[in-house]
Formats: sequence, C-alpha cells, structure tokens
Amino acid sequence: MKRRTFNAVTLASLGMLSASSIGLAQTMQPQGKKPVVVVLIYPGMILLDLTGPLTCFNMMMADVHLAWKTNDPVKTDTGISIAPTTTFAQCPQDADILFVPGGLGGTTAMIEDQEVLDFVQARGSNATYITSVCTGSLVLGAAGLLQGKRATSHWYTRDLLPIFGATPVSERVVVDGNVITGAGVTAGLDFGLAIAAKLLGEDAAKSIQLLLEYDPEPPFTAGSPEKAGHDLTAALLKRRKPALDGARAAAERWHPRTKL
Repeated sequence: MKRRTFNAVTLASLGMLSASSIGLAQTMQPQGKKPVVVVLIYPGMILLDLTGPLTCFNMMMADVHLAWKTNDPVKTDTGISIAPTTTFAQCPQDADILFVPGGLGGTTAMIEDQEVLDFVQARGSNATYITSVCTGSLVLGAAGLLQGKRATSHWYTRDLLPIFGATPVSERVVVDGNVITGAGVTAGLDFGLAIAAKLLGEDAAKSIQLLLEYDPEPPFTAGSPEKAGHDLTAALLKRRKPALDGARAAAERWHPRTKL
C-alpha cells in the first residue's frame, strides 16, 4: 500500500469512529471550540505510540497537526511512513496539547537535534498540556520541559529521566500539573483516555473507551519486568543493550549543557 493511500485509509477509518462518538465535540469546550493538538513526528518513532493517542484525539474532534521539519514523509518503526500535515515553521504557535510519541532509536537522535528541541521547547512553553508516550518523555526532558516534574517513560529508559531533572514514576500514566506522560507503547491508549477525561470529562472518556472496546485481556502476564520475571527481562535488556547504551550516552552528552 502506498504511503499516501495508507494515510488516507487511516484517517478515513478514524473519521468513521469519530462520527460515532455521540456528539462529544459539543461537550468539549465553550462554543464547541476544537482543542488544538501539536504532535512531533520523526523518523524512527513507534507507529503505535502515535496511532493509539491519535485515535483518542480524533474521537475528541481535535484539530491535530503532525509536525516535522519538512513535508517529507517520516518512516516509523514498522517501515510505514507518515506524512506531516505541517512543518515546524508553519505549525500553530499555541496548542492545547503538545504530544511527543516515542521510539528508542528515533528518540536518541531527537534529543541531540537542536532544531527539534527548540521546536518542542517553544510549543511546550505555550501549550496547556505538555505530553508524551514511551521514550517521548526523554525529548520533553531534553527540551527542558520536565524540570522538577514527576514523569514516566518506557520501563527500560525510565532511569534516564533524572538526567533531565525529572522524578521517574513507575505508573501507566503520570500527571504532574500540566505535564502528562504515558509509559511504553501500549500505554498510549490509557494516556489518550486520560487526556480525554481532562478535556471532556470522565463520562466522555468512558464513552470513547467503550466505543474503542478497550477492554484488554492479554494472553500473557509478561507486560512489565515485575510480571515477566528476571530471566525474560534480562534477555530483552541484553538484546537492546546497544540501543539503550546509545540513548544513555546521548542523554549524558546533553547533561553538561545549561538551560536551552
């Protein structure tokens, strides 16, 4: 499937879901104002980190802007490319939500990309909510937006958060003031529902959850190090060690810098 075809099919499918959301837009904000969501997309991000929250944003009838440096499609971890809807230069200055998805390799590159950090810092300083899922919190941290905040990340990078002045928390979704961070990958739906509850109220968020039939019953109890056990966790960490070492090195190279 061509990338533009994929984007069109995806958006059309999301549109059908949002059309079934029983008038949630009318309850969202005064005068039916749509919330503005600015999403950083970048090469190497995890597609599910994006599409889980994006589904919830769409159900909220949000005005979503997928921002990158250029209009060129960016390739995700799956090999599927996502086309930006705006460039950094053209992206709205103010947003109700700034959202950064994760993806270990892509994140490592982004925390050393000053153009990206400048964009995230600028949009974050004007956003009502500063948010992320998975390793996206490392980008928020490198942009100076997590100082003194409680936050989470994917379990295998959570220990890097203190480098950026944040307090790591082992929870699925962490809310600290206007900073809302989600844990790894599949936590994107939990995160999206938490955002919906913030903006529309709990009943509307529950309606979205019901419409999405988000009622997980995983076939295995191995979704966290505590449940997976030592041997499985150690084996995964061994396989991911080069990428994790690269992320730590990038974070530690950031550390000597003063404020952005």
